[in-house]
Amino acid sequence: MTYNLDDMRDLLLQVQKPARYVGGEIGQTVKDLCEVDVRVAFCFPDIYDIGMSHLGLRLLYGVLNEQKGTWCERAFQPWTDMEEKMREEGIKLYTMESHTSLDEFDLVAFTLQYEMCYPTVLNMLELGGLPLYAKDRTGLKNIVVGGGPCAYNPEPLAPFFDIFSIGEGEEAWPELTDKLREARVKGWSREEFLFEVSKMEGFYVPSLYDVTYKEDGTIGSFAPNREGVPAVVRKRIIRDFDQVYYPKTQMIPFTEAVHDRVTIELFRGCIRGCRFCQAGMLFRPIRCKSADTLVKDACTLLENTGYEQLSLCSLSSSDYPEIEKLVDELIRYTEPRGINLSLPSLRVDNFSKELAAKITGVKKSTFTFAPEAGSQRMRDVINKNVTEEDIERSCRIAFENGNSSVKLYFMMGLPTETDEDLDAIHSMADKIIGYFYDTDKQKRNRFIHIAISLATFIPKPFTPFQWEAQNSEEEVHRKQNYLYGKVAKKQVSLSHHDCRTSMIEAILARGDRRLAPVLEAVSKSGSKLDAWTEHFNYERWQQAFKAAGVDGNFYSLRKRDYDEILPWDFIDIGVTKDYLKKEALRAYAAETTRNCKEGCTGCGANAMLGRKCDV
Repeated sequence: MTYNLDDMRDLLLQVQKPARYVGGEIGQTVKDLCEVDVRVAFCFPDIYDIGMSHLGLRLLYGVLNEQKGTWCERAFQPWTDMEEKMREEGIKLYTMESHTSLDEFDLVAFTLQYEMCYPTVLNMLELGGLPLYAKDRTGLKNIVVGGGPCAYNPEPLAPFFDIFSIGEGEEAWPELTDKLREARVKGWSREEFLFEVSKMEGFYVPSLYDVTYKEDGTIGSFAPNREGVPAVVRKRIIRDFDQVYYPKTQMIPFTEAVHDRVTIELFRGCIRGCRFCQAGMLFRPIRCKSADTLVKDACTLLENTGYEQLSLCSLSSSDYPEIEKLVDELIRYTEPRGINLSLPSLRVDNFSKELAAKITGVKKSTFTFAPEAGSQRMRDVINKNVTEEDIERSCRIAFENGNSSVKLYFMMGLPTETDEDLDAIHSMADKIIGYFYDTDKQKRNRFIHIAISLATFIPKPFTPFQWEAQNSEEEVHRKQNYLYGKVAKKQVSLSHHDCRTSMIEAILARGDRRLAPVLEAVSKSGSKLDAWTEHFNYERWQQAFKAAGVDGNFYSLRKRDYDEILPWDFIDIGVTKDYLKKEALRAYAAETTRNCKEGCTGCGANAMLGRKCDV
């Protein structure tokens, strides 16, 4: 079904921000259907304002639309007012470019960025007219594919998806569309196509694997159910990151997006080894773009779009080897043109006075650091490799450059955490206030404000803490109240995330296929947009667990044995399970591990580039 927006004019005028639903933006791709043989609906399981900010959407949208015969279009979850009108009028979820409903597409692709978006995925499938379960879809059409960081444990969503793309997609996705073309030419059935896809590096087909469970609820076996299907799925990576596809232009939203700007990706991977951080393990090995390539990409995008904001993106921007050269060259371009340059994700242990001066010269803003833990012992447990001296030096640099606002991110509920570690959080704030008043009055501002943000620790797959138990809701609340009772200075503000959201996220992050009925039940009861505080309903989740006969605590509050089969063990990310276990044991001894720049630590990821991995 293709919809005529003229016929929907009255409907669109009744909802907030109708520009979210019309398409037609500068930079979008429109193709002649006579020249298209594979149609892809790229679905972002959140609203337009969020999805249009996502770099991954821009990359895959661009690379697929450069492929001859492929047309990639976009679809987003409507806000509640629009969805209500669509259901009243019998309008299916449609794409922005051609206004075609999802059930007309060959590939329906979801980016899975956050576990709390899972109910939204199911809602979009249903609203788009597709059968919810993969087993109910037939032919070489409506093939549902998932990718992104949450695809590294795809099992909670496995019954709903035909294929998962594991790893980086710029090279893998065009290969998938070519395989679909081959299937049509050779007359393959859907089952034959999925079998052939399973043999391609970086693609997982859930229907071709069977799972058994032990009496205690843990996994007994996980294995292919057909000869020729690989037992291990190896992630895809871009080996030459300096030559990877990068768009020369991008879509410019008609309505405000959360991050409406040009974003340049400095490198993938991270030289650090924070033991709680999933991204730092998933995206290894480290691969950088040259400063010359980055400057060229940035200037091209700025010239072709007219944006006045440029952001440099990575897991740890100040770890980029050519950071000062890059910032110098970009400032030479941006400053005369009044373009704002921002550099998020800075590290306190390598934040230099020179870099601070350059950035502050462009724009004064809040300096944000993530110590993650207040005490040195706790930072050693998580391998943060940040010392009190690093924090003091960085704060003094910030204050001397005229900044008077500091935001600090911490986690509560980390393994081995004690109340003494919590005490160190407010002690750190006191020390930072002291650093401010020690700064020369001629250099610093008059007032200091420290904003402390508290998150609840969530054990994630493919981290050294993947075996750990999460703190219970009661224990998290106790720790929050304990810390609020300690922080009493007017210069310090404290905020925390809703730990109930973190509880559900932890269940989904380490769940298996037995969670599929829970997701179906919670979606049918009305859950969607659960990443938004106003839409998250904890009781609805509890009712869904009960209806499905699933104990959520089994996935969140249970500490696993090191020899247990984990739902994601069949995926090879390069980093070995033995290495993660070794890091877990070092955490309990509060022993740190050097970063990759200082020397290889033997995680195994370098082997994906054909490099030697030290032990």
